Amino acid sequence: MNIEELLAQGPVTVTHIALVAAVAAFFAVMTFWRTLMERTPVHRRINALSDRREVLKNGLLASDRRGTASSHSLGLARSLVEKLKLKRGETAEQAAKKLVRAGYRSNDAVVIYLALKLCLPLVFGAGAAVLFYSLDFMSLGKSMKPVVAMLSVVGGFYLPELYIRNVTDKRRAKLVRALPDMLDLMVICTEAGSSLDATLHRVSREIRHSSQEMADEVELTGIELGFLPDRRQALENFCSRTGMKHVEALVSTLVQTEKYGTPLAQSLRILARELRDERLMQAEAKAARLPATLMIPMVIFILPTLFVVLIGPGALRIIDGFTSL
Repeated sequence: MNIEELLAQGPVTVTHIALVAAVAAFFAVMTFWRTLMERTPVHRRINALSDRREVLKNGLLASDRRGTASSHSLGLARSLVEKLKLKRGETAEQAAKKLVRAGYRSNDAVVIYLALKLCLPLVFGAGAAVLFYSLDFMSLGKSMKPVVAMLSVVGGFYLPELYIRNVTDKRRAKLVRALPDMLDLMVICTEAGSSLDATLHRVSREIRHSSQEMADEVELTGIELGFLPDRRQALENFCSRTGMKHVEALVSTLVQTEKYGTPLAQSLRILARELRDERLMQAEAKAARLPATLMIPMVIFILPTLFVVLIGPGALRIIDGFTSL
């Protein structure tokens, strides 16, 4: 059946053909318009980085359990901190820096930290007063009760800081352990011809299975490199978030490469070798301290048992010989 036969069948068929032709023309115009109005690779890259930043931010800042009670407590803590204006001083900035190094990047973490430092001394002091004055716990003397109460207040004040310091040290140890592997991956990517931004994104994706902390830091640095007007500021933020001297060396190498165009792969390879040599020297130093560390347990626990095993049978024979006489 050709077009003349279709046209001879009546006006309905002609209407259908006209409708199909109009739809085809519309899609052709839209395709041509999208081709002309296609965004540049820079816009696509910015959108991709923006989406990835939102995903990373939600993953880093999201809480595993956020119920009604926790939201209500967080609201009370936020209102308390805002009324006392605790977030406007230098102490709040230092607390935010400590929390970032510990892995807590949300504004709620700063609020909770400041509220705990304010409330825990009061809670510990009130608890000590109830225990030692009202309930007469442990039957302390009158001179010891105020001392214990003051120690409870001081302990409540320093408890959040000690917890954050402990978490920071554990996280820093994980970062130090993962840093040589990250540098090796960066060497491989740069020798393959990748730019610094693409290298950081690829390294963060590959190292996530072995070190979640290092993957988050590297990916956040790559995102900041794409958005901040000063690329050096993004690298310095990476150094500030970790607070490690090894990362300072890495950042200085990257800044030198960005500024003078020095070969990045060779510098990273040398830095990775130095880090591994330093880790080996630290392991050797720990092994050298091991005999001195084991001396006290050996003298207290092992040598008395060894003396009993060696001298005990002879002493028993001597006692038996004297008793037989």
